[in-house]
Amino acid sequence: MRMTVTLSDVADHLGITLTPASVSGAEGDDTAPALLSSPVTGLATLARAGSQQVAFLASDQYLAQLRATGAIAVILKPQHAEDSPVPCFITPDPYSAYAKLTHLFSHDKTELLFGDQTAKASGEGADAFIQNIHPSAHIASDARLGQGVCIGPNVVIGSGVQIGDGARIAAGTSVGSRSRIGRNVLIYPQASIYHDVIIGDRSIIHSHCTVGSDGFGFAPHRDGFIKIEQLGGVRIGSDVEIGAGTTIDRGALDDTVIGDGVKLDNQIQIAHNVEIGDHTVLAACVGIAGSTRVGKHCMIGGGVGIAGHLTICDQVNITGMTLVTKDISSPGVYSSGTAVEPNSNWRRNVARFRQLDGYIRTLINLEKEVRDLRERIEQR
Repeated sequence: MRMTVTLSDVADHLGITLTPASVSGAEGDDTAPALLSSPVTGLATLARAGSQQVAFLASDQYLAQLRATGAIAVILKPQHAEDSPVPCFITPDPYSAYAKLTHLFSHDKTELLFGDQTAKASGEGADAFIQNIHPSAHIASDARLGQGVCIGPNVVIGSGVQIGDGARIAAGTSVGSRSRIGRNVLIYPQASIYHDVIIGDRSIIHSHCTVGSDGFGFAPHRDGFIKIEQLGGVRIGSDVEIGAGTTIDRGALDDTVIGDGVKLDNQIQIAHNVEIGDHTVLAACVGIAGSTRVGKHCMIGGGVGIAGHLTICDQVNITGMTLVTKDISSPGVYSSGTAVEPNSNWRRNVARFRQLDGYIRTLINLEKEVRDLRERIEQR
């Protein structure tokens, strides 16, 4: 059972002192021990927070909700403190503080995924789970499992697999031969990790991910196509999170590479030999074709399509539904496509777009006629 969390625990977890409410008329006694010992049951939005919940304000857009909030305390920026009717945790980056605080209230994933299968060790290291392997799991005799590993029901671990200390692999997942799973990796149910895949420490793989499937390689032949066997693997760095249903293909010869700290949303397709730099973030339904290199600290919006054999430099932000067909060599924000509009307008614009080449040719001819006319006038 989770211990009771108090405002004092919240302050310690954030490393921020609780500041008295400014608009309530209080004179500094809001941080008295009685308040700091008040229980906190969780987090909520400003509009919905109750008297035992903490909220946060990261945008001026919600100032009206701050003034009316029922939260026990609010995380906010210094310039918003005077508007708070309740005690607050003041920080330049409330959103990051909120993200950090979610860890204090999150459920233990090991207990949720493995339930009664797990048991706490006694004595030294009592907070760690002892190694637990469900009896229905099939583990190759030469696989090597570290300390504190949890293996769920019907998991299949192939020959030569190495699994680091504290890794947790949930029900129905398969890990192919010679793959290496790092320390404290969490793999949710029914993920498919093919052979020769490397996953770095503390990474998270969500359900129905497929890592290491064959890249889309076929050589045209007079009788159809000859399959090109994909001989590379996949290397995933540390502190990576990969969303549900995402697919990462193995390399044709060299490996497909996902850098440290990369975050991939759900339903993303990463083709063979793609390389994604450290701390880049991809939203849902992005598709990247083969052998493209994406730099570090990039942000790629939902539904973006990126053609193959391209290079995108560091610190590029690509907005949603953009189609990228050429290299991007300068940091910045890039967009394509058109915004939504009434169908009648869209149909007229599409009709005109189809005639665009004719319009351009007419404009070029008109420009030539104007130049010729000017020359004749100047010669008189």
